[in-house]
Amino acid sequence: MTDFAALESGALTQLDRMRGLAADLEAIRVEHTDPRGNVTVGVDGMGRLVKVVLAQGVSQLSPREFEHAVVDTAAAAARQALATRARLIEEFNGG
Repeated sequence: MTDFAALESGALTQLDRMRGLAADLEAIRVEHTDPRGNVTVGVDGMGRLVKVVLAQGVSQLSPREFEHAVVDTAAAAARQALATRARLIEEFNGG
């Protein structure tokens, strides 16, 4: 193999790895449900909210309890999604 062919092969291999990482990151979806089962939140790999499901029990919550249930559940889902993202990037970088 010539030097150029080796360089091209290496670049294509790296490009394939990068495309694979991008696909893996795009595929991250995490759902988390609060301990009382009233709120389920789904997020993507950037921690962006993509789904909220409210159970009948939310009607029994005070506004403050409702706020905490939604925010805390979304934060837990985002932490998990971002941890998955970090792990994938670390593996990509050889960590």
